Amino acid sequence: MNILIIGGTGTISSAITRQLVANGHHLWQLNRGTRQNQASVHVNQLCADINDEEKVRRLLGDMQFDVVCEFIGFLPSQVERDIRLFTGRTKQYVYISSASAYHKPNRHYLINEGTTLCNPYWEYSRNKIACEELLLHSYRNNGFPVTIVRPSHTYCERSVPVGLHGKNGSWQVLKRMMEGKHILVHGDGSSLWTLTWNEDFAQGFIGLLGHPKAIGETFQIMSDESLTWNQIYESIANALHVTYRPYYVASDFLASVAPKDYDLTGNLIGDKSASVVFDCSKLKKLVPNYCATTRFDIGVGRCIDYILHHPEEQIEDAEFDSWCDRVIEAQEAAKNQLLHL
Repeated sequence: MNILIIGGTGTISSAITRQLVANGHHLWQLNRGTRQNQASVHVNQLCADINDEEKVRRLLGDMQFDVVCEFIGFLPSQVERDIRLFTGRTKQYVYISSASAYHKPNRHYLINEGTTLCNPYWEYSRNKIACEELLLHSYRNNGFPVTIVRPSHTYCERSVPVGLHGKNGSWQVLKRMMEGKHILVHGDGSSLWTLTWNEDFAQGFIGLLGHPKAIGETFQIMSDESLTWNQIYESIANALHVTYRPYYVASDFLASVAPKDYDLTGNLIGDKSASVVFDCSKLKKLVPNYCATTRFDIGVGRCIDYILHHPEEQIEDAEFDSWCDRVIEAQEAAKNQLLHL
């Protein structure tokens, strides 16, 4: 197939790019060319900012595609641009949405594609919902050949997934673990979460490409493994060969006292503090060979090994470290004050 990927160097899209190249597809990437991709020597590069619509239109010329995959569309205006650019140019347009768009708080513990979309806590999710609505309207009224995909928390070797971190990613959480410090854990660590290794996700995603029954439909792609946050952090600690030392704090308190750029109202209240269990049976009917085989304890072991051997991934965050300590000190002080009334 002739496939255009808009983006192509992120956690999800890089794994998909590698597998598509390995499977012999004719692949183009449209991006600014600022990040190197391991498969770039086997991919046709179209260097442009997708937001420069006229330049992209000239660059595409009379090119036609079997599939166009949009990985960096976050706003309704960007989706409207894509509809203009790719109407009549592709047989299938695959839009990456987000499982964070599902109703918060959850109405039911088991989530499928029919679960209501509504997230009053996170603008990112509300924008994804608006993008989906525009695309489905264009499909119903004009036949635009959209397929919508909703990932949950997908990870790769470059970053260990954690419940909360600062501006510089998860390394500071790992560093705290290795230093024997307490780790801030939202709630009591018992809510369920789903983590999917990016190569597993790519298998399900690629199975939808070119599939006639995927047009006009929405699919979620994730692992069947649901873990508590305590189990997630214990797996991280085991991979680091250290002791897990949790410090539990209510999610709404964390969101209320965190710096604004941590966006914990969205990331926690609108997403990670809610238990999520996903039903992927719709995907498996169309892609019967799909199976996420990478257990989290195995995947996170790969992450730890990679990060410990790549100093460029070890970005410290003194601000986040200090904030964690202050939160712990404040809660301990409140406990002591109440105990001595």
